[in-house]
Amino acid sequence: MKKILSAVIAVAFISIASSAIAAPPPASVVLPAKTGNVTFNHKAHQGQGCKKCHGEGAPGKIELNKDKAHALCVDCHKEKAKGPQDAKTCNVCHKK
Repeated sequence: MKKILSAVIAVAFISIASSAIAAPPPASVVLPAKTGNVTFNHKAHQGQGCKKCHGEGAPGKIELNKDKAHALCVDCHKEKAKGPQDAKTCNVCHKK
């Protein structure tokens, strides 16, 4: 009985420990869009901090639509006065 309990505890510990070791984030993410896909350089943006885009909690995939993506990306670029700052210059980000 002690061996079974020890095995169960060991498996639980290993499961918890392995889930704490998250996969590294991708260097870039391709966001599909009707006007041309947007390749987001994730690595270049990591200095902004995960919460800026991902919000509270563990970072994960962000579900974006046109309005949310434009608000998140363009507003941040305007705030930082860097990179593309106008949603009307579509071809800067959207590539066919």
